[in-house]
Amino acid sequence: MPTFQDPAADADEVQTALRALVHATRSIDDPRQIYSVLGSLTSAVASLSQSLHQLAAFHDGRQRRMGWAPTDSPKARSAAYRVSWDLHRSGEMVRQVGEVIANAHEAEAMLGYHREFPELPLSRSSADHGLSL
Repeated sequence: MPTFQDPAADADEVQTALRALVHATRSIDDPRQIYSVLGSLTSAVASLSQSLHQLAAFHDGRQRRMGWAPTDSPKARSAAYRVSWDLHRSGEMVRQVGEVIANAHEAEAMLGYHREFPELPLSRSSADHGLSL
């Protein structure tokens, strides 16, 4: 259950949910569910992008205003800058992935699925003898 207050616990829950999704999508029994799955993934990826930017913002200097600071050394400042840069970059990449998923979601809306039932073979007796009344 999401805590909305413990980022580490919520991240663990996301990881578990994504593993479950990997297993659930190995074989699709009802393709009509794809539209809903894509909608949820679009929203989830947007949230992931926002989370990555928020984590990066902490390293942009927000941590100092909150009373947290990494060791004041050139290596620590360099590492904080690198973390911020990589998180902002990944947040932007994930946002772009979300746009592509949203495009697929929109296209999926145009598909209609139905089951095709196999044709039953004609019985040999009526086929061999032609029509009868």
